Amino acid sequence: MIDPHVHLRDWNESNKETILHGLETAWECGIDVLFDMPNTSPALTGRESVLRRIEDGRKATEELLRKGKKVEYHIYLGLTSEVNQIKEMVDLYNELFPSVIGLKLFASHSTGNMGIIGEEDQKKVWSTLSSLNYRGVVAVHSEKTSYFTSAPSHYASRPRESEIESVRDQIRFATDSSFKGTLHIAHISTSGALSLVKEAKEKGEIMITAGATAHHALLNYSSENQILRMNPPLRSEEDRLSIFNGLLTGDIDWIESDHAPHTLQDKMEGKCGIPGFEGTLLLIEELRRKGIKEERLSALLSSNISSAFGIEESKMGVPAITEEMKKKAASAYPFSPWASRKR
Repeated sequence: MIDPHVHLRDWNESNKETILHGLETAWECGIDVLFDMPNTSPALTGRESVLRRIEDGRKATEELLRKGKKVEYHIYLGLTSEVNQIKEMVDLYNELFPSVIGLKLFASHSTGNMGIIGEEDQKKVWSTLSSLNYRGVVAVHSEKTSYFTSAPSHYASRPRESEIESVRDQIRFATDSSFKGTLHIAHISTSGALSLVKEAKEKGEIMITAGATAHHALLNYSSENQILRMNPPLRSEEDRLSIFNGLLTGDIDWIESDHAPHTLQDKMEGKCGIPGFEGTLLLIEELRRKGIKEERLSALLSSNISSAFGIEESKMGVPAITEEMKKKAASAYPFSPWASRKR
C-alpha cells in the first residue's frame, strides 16, 4: 500500500518519531511506500535540508532492507511565497524525482507554521509554478484563516467554511494561472469542499484530486478531545458521511493517513496531529464491511496514487487486516487515538 501523506518527524523532533521507526511501523501495517511532508524541523524548504532528508531516508530504507523489509521513501518539498525559493524547489523536483515526489502548499498555519496566508501570496505561488512549467503534484493544506474564530472547541475555531473557501480559492488560483500540474486537496473533510472538487473535475480545466483520512471518514466532532485534535479538525456527522461515501463512490481519489505523532505531553498542551497507521487499517476494515470492491480499495491505496505521481504501484497490495497488525500500530506510539473505538 502507498501512504502519500505522513509526517515522520525526526531531526529536532526525534523524540516523537524517527524516519526508521515510522517506516518500520508502516511496513508492519502493510504500507511499503510513504510520502513524507516537508514541515519537518528544520523544514524541507532549501537544498541542504532536502539532500540531508533524502540521505537519511536512504539509510533507513537500507537498514530495513537488511531485515527483509522493503520500503520506499519519498519526500515533499515545502513552498514559500518567495519566487526564487519556488524556483529552487521546482529545480530540485526536476533533478531528484521520484525521491522528491511533489510540492506542498500550506494555505494556513498548522504544525510548523509554514502557512502562506495572503491571497496575493497564494496567487503568486500558482503563477510562478505555471511560469516554470511545473507539471507535478501540489498538495494543499486548505484552510482559510480569515474564517477562524476564538471558539473554545477546536472544531468550531476552524469551521468547515474555512476549508470550503480555501478549496474554492486554490481551484480558482490554479485555473486562472493555467496550472498544468495536479492540484491535490489533502485530508478533505467537508461535503462542501468535496462538491467543489467534483465540479472542478467535471469542468476539466485543471487536474485535481482529493485524499481523505481515516479520522475524517470514521469520526465526527462529538469524539473531539485533547488526543483527537488535528488540522483540519473533525467535522459534523453529515460531513463525515460525505467523506466516507466519497471513498466508496470514487469521488475521493485516495486514502492518506496524515500520520503525525506527538508525545503525550505535547497533546495535553494542545498540539494537533495523531498517529495515523492504525486508523488506515480500521478504515480498510470498515470499507470492506460496507462492501467495497477490492479493485476499488486497491485504487484508493495504490493505483490512483501511483498514476497521479508517475511511480510504480505498491508491490504489497491491500492485505487482510489482522488484530496483530492493529496492535502493532497502536503500541508503536505513546497513545492510540482509537482506544475508545470498538474494533
